Amino acid sequence: MAKDDDNFAAAEDALHEEARELAGCDDFGDPSYLEGLRVLLRSLDESKSLSKLGRMILRRQVVTSLATRLRCEERLKQHPEVLDREVRRPIIITGLVRTGSTALHYLMGQDPGMQMLEYWLSAEPQPRPPKSQWAEHPDFKAAQASLQFLYDTTPDLMAVHEMKADWPEECGHILAQSFTDDRFECSAHLPAYCEWYWHTPHPETYTRHKKLIQLIGSTSPDMRWLIKYPVHLRQLPALFAVYPDACVVQTHRDPRTVMRSYTSFLTKIHAMHEETVNEEQIARTQLESWGTAADAAIAYRREHGSGQFYDLQFEDFMADPVGAVKGIYAHFDQQLSPAGEAALNQWNDAHPQGKHGRHSYKKQEDFVIPETEILDRFADYLEFFDMPR
Repeated sequence: MAKDDDNFAAAEDALHEEARELAGCDDFGDPSYLEGLRVLLRSLDESKSLSKLGRMILRRQVVTSLATRLRCEERLKQHPEVLDREVRRPIIITGLVRTGSTALHYLMGQDPGMQMLEYWLSAEPQPRPPKSQWAEHPDFKAAQASLQFLYDTTPDLMAVHEMKADWPEECGHILAQSFTDDRFECSAHLPAYCEWYWHTPHPETYTRHKKLIQLIGSTSPDMRWLIKYPVHLRQLPALFAVYPDACVVQTHRDPRTVMRSYTSFLTKIHAMHEETVNEEQIARTQLESWGTAADAAIAYRREHGSGQFYDLQFEDFMADPVGAVKGIYAHFDQQLSPAGEAALNQWNDAHPQGKHGRHSYKKQEDFVIPETEILDRFADYLEFFDMPR
């Protein structure tokens, strides 16, 4: 590590230069990403809890995001025609975290009639090659190695969130190229970054998101897109600005369970980056984070209506996963072929809940935030969606 790495903000030029060397090109595109990057770097400098390993990991994340941004800019220059291709009525899954959205995404991703963002292509966006070429593709191999390292270092993470290089993946890698992603909020206690991230519109991030979706899908231009990320709940105006005909599935679950499950998950992530893990601090940060996201979604729907939304309760999805997909398809005019239904049923049978061990978390009476406080913070959410307290 260079000597100026003790100060993240002072290393901004060095981080960019390292990214240029890794990528072999030097055009970062729209400079709006610098706002988020600089807030993040200052917040990392202000952190009192980061471990030496955590600083190294987060520094590497910053450089990787910058280098990937460079490579993506180069690919967009090489394929300018992709920006003329429409992304028609994408089905976009969002909602509070830990609401079954990942299981839904993985299940819907088995339908051969849909295209989705695979993990390796989210990490390294490019025109999707034929699947027969993936196993030998260097970027696919790099994604496999990265995931293997993650599960080797945090073995119990598999029970919480299983990922594979060729499975459907969230949009986090794409958003991280603009430094507007909750991976940074989830890594360590970074209050200044969180405050900026929660309350700042990110239209440029979503403009770039669409460009990269167009790039990846350019080899399958006629297939409907399936996209998923809870984070999109925070930025619905920006999302609909670039995908005006988007069909949004919003997943729901009792916020008391959401908070306990997600806090348990994030304690594992914080432990990778911080000297000591403060569970209550994590829980209270996430209570405000996802309370703010829920409020933003309600505000959007009150203003614009719910005509482009389909609401799915966790209990309904778990009771009949394939039936839930059929309901979504019927609502958004997507055909499910016999082969597609067979693929969904096969996946559902082969991937029961708890296949890699169950994610256990505290009972409400043992949790660090009282039940009444969680219910009060999500009172508008529970009322708007007619959910029991």
